[in-house]
Amino acid sequence: MGELIDNIGIGKNFFLIAGNCVVEDEFITLETAGFLKKLCKKFDVPLIYKSSYRKANRTSGNSFTSIGDGEALDILSKVKKDLKLPLLTDIHETTEIDTVKDIDVLQIPAFLCRQTNLIRKAAETGKWVNIKKGQFMSPDNMKEAAEKGSTVNGSRIMLTERGTTFGYNNLVVDFRGLSIMKKFGHPIIFDATHSVQRPGGLGSSSGGDREFIVSLARAAAAVGIDGLFVETHPEPKIAKSDAATQIPLLDMPHLIEQILKILKA
Repeated sequence: MGELIDNIGIGKNFFLIAGNCVVEDEFITLETAGFLKKLCKKFDVPLIYKSSYRKANRTSGNSFTSIGDGEALDILSKVKKDLKLPLLTDIHETTEIDTVKDIDVLQIPAFLCRQTNLIRKAAETGKWVNIKKGQFMSPDNMKEAAEKGSTVNGSRIMLTERGTTFGYNNLVVDFRGLSIMKKFGHPIIFDATHSVQRPGGLGSSSGGDREFIVSLARAAAAVGIDGLFVETHPEPKIAKSDAATQIPLLDMPHLIEQILKILKA
């Protein structure tokens, strides 16, 4: 479905899915994508650039959602054209699928992982589909979610662990889930940044514990993963979405170095 995404070797090589939580403007997007491309070239790690063109799952109706669908998608297209990077973005409704034609990987957000029609319509494009495990789902139940898409697009399905609801405003990662989902025969991704979220923890927005990102990522690498998902920003404190859990861009080299050492061991 495209040379850029085929070159990643999904399921064959360890790869990184990384980028801003949401497209904020062209400068921040290109700065982040350029930094990540150089970093991944240094460590010889394939990169899929991730950024949501629109955020639909928000704690508050007043939270930032998008700079505008058209503008955001134009910026992502520039990343693909100028930096030669494959793209991943969220979709929330079947009507969005035709809008994101330039996107290489369609992501089903965790809250929507049971939406049968959404998964099937995304898979019908023939593109890779990344289904994030719902915070309310057991890893075993993700087998059925994956089959909704894999029977349509020839198993071009990835499953991503992003933590499970644990009481109010908290998530916990059960690392057994990575091994369980691996048995289904699809590439398994660990989302290191959403796993440290505290949904609604700040009242009108989500909080999080950024200091645990590296520890959880290292644990996931030790269990065994095909890819790592990380949201990163040049200045997380001023990010328009998930400010508490995006990792500083300059901390990414340390994170990747740590993960590769564990994977090599």
